[in-house]
Amino acid sequence: MSETRVAVIGAGYFGQFHYDAWDRMDDCRLVGLTALEGAEAVAKQFRIPAFDDVDALLAATSPDLVDITAPPPAHLPLISSLAGRVPWIICQKPFCLDLEQAQDAIRAAEEAGARLAVHENVRFQPWYRVVRGLMDDGLIGPVWHVTFRLRPGDGQGPDAYLDRQPYFQKMERFLVHETAIHWIDTFRYLLGEPKAVFADLRQLNPVISGEDAGIVQLDFGDGIRGLFDGNRLSDHAADNCRLTMGEMEVEGPIGSLRLDGSARIWHRAHGASYWCRIQYDWQDRNFGGDCVFLTNRAILSAFRAGDAAETEAAAYVRNLEIEAAAYESHAQRRWIDV
Repeated sequence: MSETRVAVIGAGYFGQFHYDAWDRMDDCRLVGLTALEGAEAVAKQFRIPAFDDVDALLAATSPDLVDITAPPPAHLPLISSLAGRVPWIICQKPFCLDLEQAQDAIRAAEEAGARLAVHENVRFQPWYRVVRGLMDDGLIGPVWHVTFRLRPGDGQGPDAYLDRQPYFQKMERFLVHETAIHWIDTFRYLLGEPKAVFADLRQLNPVISGEDAGIVQLDFGDGIRGLFDGNRLSDHAADNCRLTMGEMEVEGPIGSLRLDGSARIWHRAHGASYWCRIQYDWQDRNFGGDCVFLTNRAILSAFRAGDAAETEAAAYVRNLEIEAAAYESHAQRRWIDV
């Protein structure tokens, strides 16, 4: 198989994991980048040329795939510019500024015949793949309820997020749009498509423009519920609170599964008084069990095979519909059908 030529747009905090992932793939070659800030340092680290703008990048490198790691305001203009000029595009989340922009981006890619996927990496974290397998094997019976408690503990005080992603402070929609969207997608991966959503959101840190705590509850029908309980100010028991970002429990009639802050998975049979640890292999590397590498690998494999990627933009946009319904639910203080 011929190597895939990959160009990257953006050189921010999270972009480092993208560059590292592509650099480690034997069948890919990083051919260049462009970014408003930080381009020279990244170019030197990964031994690739940096360009002043997208046009220069494309003209000089002729990439097969462009990976957009730039912030959401740039997504729609970039996708509109890239569509028809490169066959494959991956875009970081949050995907565009809102649902309408995301739909416009999808339309631009489809009309140009380009493949577009969203870099949604949490569903590819190794523990969720294992949990999904255990659910499919019937270890706890038909699932009743999935709860995820987000507790990264990084949102306190006037300097919250400034050392890593300072734009978090200015996002008018924060907890759901930037963070809970990961677990909306993961709940869909684990449970299927929800039928309704309820949200109750709050702002705890006054330096944050948007909400930074709250709950989002998803109704999957047949009595099945998913609950995202998020508070970015509180932490949880973990050496690294950003590894899993919180704790999860999956409940069924014959048992429960639990994910702790050290990425350990536990099983307890119904009626038992103890938890048994389930062993599995994963790489404690970079962010979230090396999930950026796993996400990019999965998307690229689907593109090459002509298959739909799990996070193909046309399917991923469902998450943004649920997100919009969550904000509407909070505003109206009622369940919203999705």
